[in-house]
Amino acid sequence: ASPTDSQAVQNAVTTAPGLDPVMPERADLELADTPPPLPAAGLVPRRDRGGPMTTDKPPTAPAAGNGAAAPFPSRNVLAAVSAVIVVLDQVTKQLVRTGIALYDSVEVIPGLLNLVHVRNTGAAFGFLNLADIPYKQALMTGMALLALAAVGWFASQVGPRAALARAGLALILGGAVGNLIDRALVGHVVDFVDVYWGSVHFWAFNVADSAITVGAGLLILDLIRSPDDVSTAV
Repeated sequence: ASPTDSQAVQNAVTTAPGLDPVMPERADLELADTPPPLPAAGLVPRRDRGGPMTTDKPPTAPAAGNGAAAPFPSRNVLAAVSAVIVVLDQVTKQLVRTGIALYDSVEVIPGLLNLVHVRNTGAAFGFLNLADIPYKQALMTGMALLALAAVGWFASQVGPRAALARAGLALILGGAVGNLIDRALVGHVVDFVDVYWGSVHFWAFNVADSAITVGAGLLILDLIRSPDDVSTAV
């Protein structure tokens, strides 16, 4: 093709309908001055040193609640443990009332364990059982309610990952409720487990007393394992 034909093609391109005639070198300058396209939604522009502008996704904020430790054991599990203790305590006491005469004894393991039927108008393990106090039933019921409220408050201060403390409080709560039912309804608690060695007998106790004792032991063990741990409300 001749130089004349090439010039004609270039003129036709730069003067196409709807376009202003632009000199080739001027078009290059305008293309260089054109601002970069805006980044897509959700992207943040970033220019690396000595390099072209790029886009990065903004940091994603963690979902609400993801940073908090899940309680262990869960509240549902702890509530189930307490409920099982209450039911087991009440069922065993009723079996003793109907199956063993008052102050009678059934030998289970000779020289070690008997089942008995005794009534305790005092606190756990026969404490204050023989004390003659005016309004004793109301007094012991009120003390049990105060103890129950203290256990509930302490439970609200225990951290979500303090498994031993949480389990211990569930046992204590179930035992306290079990004995409170007896004191409020009949004015005494039925004790039936008699552990002894030779002629030495331990105080008779029941399922509720056992749960309270084991729960207190778990609390002490938790304090020994983590003495510097600061409990937080959950």
